This record gives sequence, C-alpha cells and structure tokens, in this order.
Amino acid sequence: MINSAWKTLRIANKDGLLLAGLLKTAFLSEEANGALDSNRPIVVVCHGFTGTKEGSGRALAMGEELAALGFNTLLFDFAGCGESEGDWSDLTLSGQISDLSSVVAWCRQEGYSRVILVGRSFGGSTVIGYAPQDKNISAVCTWAAVARPDRLFYNLIKESPEGPADELITIESEEGRLELKRAFFLDLAKHDLLKCSAAISPRELLVIHGSADETVPCNNAKQIYNAALEPKKLQIINGADHRFSNHINQVWEVFFNWLKALDPVDDLH
Repeated sequence: MINSAWKTLRIANKDGLLLAGLLKTAFLSEEANGALDSNRPIVVVCHGFTGTKEGSGRALAMGEELAALGFNTLLFDFAGCGESEGDWSDLTLSGQISDLSSVVAWCRQEGYSRVILVGRSFGGSTVIGYAPQDKNISAVCTWAAVARPDRLFYNLIKESPEGPADELITIESEEGRLELKRAFFLDLAKHDLLKCSAAISPRELLVIHGSADETVPCNNAKQIYNAALEPKKLQIINGADHRFSNHINQVWEVFFNWLKALDPVDDLH
C-alpha cells in the first residue's frame, strides 16, 4: 500500500476568509501503477453545529478507514468554527452552503472530479441545501440532519427571530448558552430543505439517523427521505442518540457499504 499522512489545507471562501482543512488521500495498491489520487472519489465531510472538522477524533478515524477503502477524504471547518477564520456568531446556513461551494470548487481545481458529500446534523442540512445547485455532485449522505432548521432553532430562543440582523440572540442548547446574530434565524426562513431533498435526484441519497435522537428527532430523517426522489435509502440506527455515541461502528458500516456499492474499488487492491 501507498500510505499518506493528513495534509493541512487553507481554502479561501467567497468572503476571502481561509477555511482550515485536512486531506487524506486514498491508499492505492502498487498494481495501480502510481494512479493519481484524484482518479478516486473524494468524500467531503461537513461537521455539525458547534462542531469541528476532526469530530473529536472520530472524523479523522473515519478518514483513515475511507483511505483504506480507496476513497479520498476532505475534512474542513466552516468559517468561524475550529481553526478557520471568521466569527462563529456570524454563522448562517447560507454562509455554510457558500463555504461548501468553495471547498468543492477547490476539489475540482485539484482534479477531483467525483465529489461525494456527507454532513452531520446542521452539516447534513448544509449538504442538502447545496446539492441541488451543483448537478455534478456524485452522491449525498446525511447523519442526523435537520429537516426544518427554522422550527428547531426557533424553539431554542426566547426572543423573537424578527429584528435587527446584527443583534445577538442567546440559544439554550446541549452545549450550553450560545450567542448568534439574529441574521442566523432570518436566514433559515430562506431555505426549504424538503424541496432541496427532492432536487438531489438522480444522485444517490443516503439518510442515516438514530432512533433515540432527542436533539434532532428521528422524524426529521423521515421527512427528508419522504420528500426525496429515487434513488434514496433510509437507515435508522436503533437506540442511537444524536452523536451516535455507542453506535458509530454501525453508522460506518452502513455508510461504507453504500460508498462501496456506488464505486467498487476491488480492482485497486
């Protein structure tokens, strides 16, 4: 096998902010005669709300597994998150969709023509919102994605979502008290993710959710799946919470098998 370490990236978004990224290239066999890494699909991973690209180490571990399966992996922090430039209080769904657009554009500039998107929680909402505007995305997968983020986040605030866009609003979340600008809430109303789900077709869609998710209830997955057109697949992980705390190996198995069915790599090993 040809092994490789994670490569540190800095990708400029449309506002000129540098997004921190990590790239893991696929392990290719010697029989591949030095085939370019870009000949293999690249899996772009979008972290969740308040998350970071490393996913507390689990996203890194997943990237190692994907490399062994013959898939490139790109992890990145949205603007204002993790090691990326920007202020977290400026976060919006439109901004994250724009950041993802910049990351996908970087992938294509580097020669990665087959891009597969996976997003967890609010990152899953981001990939659903982005995919319809980019018909060259190969496939989409969501983990515990939010189907109606306006309804979810409005329930976490006491103030009205209407008002000055730059005013800070306090969110009571499982991470504690957080502050975002009112622009975040005003922006959510612009996005119909169920309509976007239908527009992912004819690309493959895999929706994964935990049956015991109390943060983003499982009916969100069913809404996304029911709105989507074929080809689509819904996988409910029995007993799993929002973070898939004790079920990550089950999620990986479902996700990896789906990827391998999309793009068999036996000829590279």
